[in-house]
Amino acid sequence: MAQFDVHRNLGQSRDSVPFVVIVQSSVFDDYRRRVVVPLVKKSHLGEVHHPRFNPMFTIGRLPVVLHPLEIVSVPADRLGKCVGTLAKESDRIIDALDELITRAHD
Repeated sequence: MAQFDVHRNLGQSRDSVPFVVIVQSSVFDDYRRRVVVPLVKKSHLGEVHHPRFNPMFTIGRLPVVLHPLEIVSVPADRLGKCVGTLAKESDRIIDALDELITRAHD
């Protein structure tokens, strides 16, 4: 399991959130949990009003949107099969997380 790996979501929300992406640094690989951000089916969200905060990706042929407000820590053994990586898109993911935690400008 590596940072930006995409895994199948095995949870109850898997119909609308088929995948999650690991955002946790490899520094914490010894822990039994992984911090992940859901990848929501684009068809379940409609229009994306803030593309920097909710970037869109394609996993297989499925358009999905990163949903940082739903960030969560899950046991590593509860992650489904790894289906790919978004490592080449890491800057977009980090930008979205920066939006989430950066102080608002007045």
